[in-house]
Amino acid sequence: MRVLVTGGAGFIGSHYVRQVLTGAYPSLADAEVVVLDKLTYAGNEANLEPVSKNPRYRFEKGDICDAALVSELMRGVDLVVHFAAESHVDRSIAGAADFVLTNVLGTQTLLQGALEAEVGKFVHVSTDEVYGSIEQGSWSEDHALEPNSPYSASKASSDLLARSFFRTHGLPVCVTRCSNNYGPYQFPEKVIPLFVTNLLDGRKVPLYGDGLNVRDWLHVDDHCRGIQYVADGGRPGEVYNIGGGTELTNRELTERLLAAVSADWEMVEPVEDRKGHDRRYSVDITKISQELGYAPRKSFEDGLAETVAWYAENRSWWEPLKNRSAQGK
Repeated sequence: MRVLVTGGAGFIGSHYVRQVLTGAYPSLADAEVVVLDKLTYAGNEANLEPVSKNPRYRFEKGDICDAALVSELMRGVDLVVHFAAESHVDRSIAGAADFVLTNVLGTQTLLQGALEAEVGKFVHVSTDEVYGSIEQGSWSEDHALEPNSPYSASKASSDLLARSFFRTHGLPVCVTRCSNNYGPYQFPEKVIPLFVTNLLDGRKVPLYGDGLNVRDWLHVDDHCRGIQYVADGGRPGEVYNIGGGTELTNRELTERLLAAVSADWEMVEPVEDRKGHDRRYSVDITKISQELGYAPRKSFEDGLAETVAWYAENRSWWEPLKNRSAQGK
């Protein structure tokens, strides 16, 4: 069996690849894994170093918008797991073009390549942000898409393209929509690694607005396991929410991170709120739980403690990334 993983050098994609190649998913125990990644600022081959010598692993540097390359790599592929995306909301607010190019055109290129190669299953990894913002309750998969940032709008567009390839062509596509991920190897512009690494360096952390925006937190290991459940048994044409079950305001999250590194509130610097900042995200995971048996296993307390410890022990991984970002590279 051959699996093509796009964006496999990024945070979530690399975790999935490491899990596949270390035997975490029985259905892929003997699978060959081909990683396609452009290695933009958030893609890092160091994330794959633990499995880089595995004979079932192959890395291909390239762009998912490159139709010829995609066509070549799709040959003989049984499963595509599509992580590759521009994914940082603040960057999309500053400039949306790269998000439309990668997330929309790139996804279309992959879907067309998979169709032509008659791939057996295509899992398109998306986000709860496509639903917009919800004051009460939780989104089910049939909720209207109401994205509020250029990033989430581009992901909603790619979700609809995936649906269209199933409805029009019969391509066996599933879409997953996850809540906020955290864990090791996450690029240090995201809130948890940003706050942890800043605090470890004795630097203040920026808290948007009143800090009362609510997010549901999902450990990357639970997310990738949910994705594999969908790859194994998800019904083609269906959407599956994957959540972690821990809703916190950004202020509550900040308090937990301060406690984890023995810092106090004077290390917090309030900053102007993000444009169009969604107030609350919350996904209903009833569908994936009932159909596929998914439930989050990692408690937030344990997952956060392990994550903070990983960053404290792996300065050699994140310091160069932060230095590069500070230099605008």
